[in-house]
Amino acid sequence: MESKEQWQSDIEQWVGSGQLRQATFSQLRRKDGQVPAKTVIRPIELKGTLHYQFQYYIDNKVTHENVPQADAAERIAAWLEQHYRQALFKTNDADVQVLFSKKGKAAIVTKPATAKSESESLSHNRQKQRVVQEGEAAPFMVELGIMTKDGQVIAKKQDKFRQINRFLEMVTDVLPHLPADREITIVDFGCGKSYLTFALYHLLAVKQQRSISVVGLDLKADVIAFCSELAQKLGYDKLKFQVGDIAQYKDQSKVDMVVTLHACDTATDAALVKAVEWGASVILSVPCCQHELFRQIQNEAMSPLLSHGLLKERFSALATDAIRTQLLEVLGYRTQLLEFIDPEHTPKNMLIRAVRTAGGAADSARKWQEYVVFRDMLQVKPYLEQALGERLKQASK
Repeated sequence: MESKEQWQSDIEQWVGSGQLRQATFSQLRRKDGQVPAKTVIRPIELKGTLHYQFQYYIDNKVTHENVPQADAAERIAAWLEQHYRQALFKTNDADVQVLFSKKGKAAIVTKPATAKSESESLSHNRQKQRVVQEGEAAPFMVELGIMTKDGQVIAKKQDKFRQINRFLEMVTDVLPHLPADREITIVDFGCGKSYLTFALYHLLAVKQQRSISVVGLDLKADVIAFCSELAQKLGYDKLKFQVGDIAQYKDQSKVDMVVTLHACDTATDAALVKAVEWGASVILSVPCCQHELFRQIQNEAMSPLLSHGLLKERFSALATDAIRTQLLEVLGYRTQLLEFIDPEHTPKNMLIRAVRTAGGAADSARKWQEYVVFRDMLQVKPYLEQALGERLKQASK
């Protein structure tokens, strides 16, 4: 048996820490047409603030009441004590069933936590909380034809809108790795029309009021002219665009973040080399057209796969990105491979996200040996290894 103080304390702890996923109250203590036969309580997010929604079931009707987190624990405990004899609390750590006897004594049964269901989303109306919200006009999106002036996303640009927000979510996750006490320098290699470059500037300089300097680089002079004019029109005075080749770019001596989206074949590797040489804290790279290993891979044991051009092409792309992430880890970066956008829109949707660790990689030698085994199995000589040869040699000792 549990005391009243104990189960009330448990509820306070679950609500206060945000661990409560759902509570279901049932079996009324006494028949009362004014009291719901069942109450279901869930956490929801309203305007960025945690609330608990009470869902009341009376006859065939369902009504809702949203209670702020600060008031929820007391309300939940009182509602249960006054009206119900049974409750099931789902928390992150366990499922806890509370059963009251006729004398009001509580018995507690604890079981392993059940898997989280899709219905347990925090978002009210299941509306995704995006960095750039529909209905709030972002000037760069209006100018690029993604939004109308009143903030509505143009139907044909919904995919681009989602892509931009997905990118900004990935950027937001790594912001703690960027310096907060000085200007942040960012280079975007192969920026193209620069949807994401403008989005990045909007997030950091406009919304977060950070001190930043951004350079977009591309080989197409007409595209760079367009982007430069737009940056000037928007008043983005710390966003500059230049015509240039990634491998030949030497205008910066120190860069904090390197972005390279859809740079073709070894141009991605050239951008990664620059990032490593600069000691960039953050690297965001979406590779494109990985042809280098396709021409090199040889392995008789893998002939059932490599004898089919389509399979070989896909495997080569995956192997290329595996090599890139492994070599970055040898050099002290912590890497992730993330799905950038829905694969139904483009197969080129893999993003490499890397952050530089403070003391370098403690297991660089092991990671290097793993890489060598993989490389030799495929009988390849990757551009990235050759370009970073001396650095890799020193790191893997």
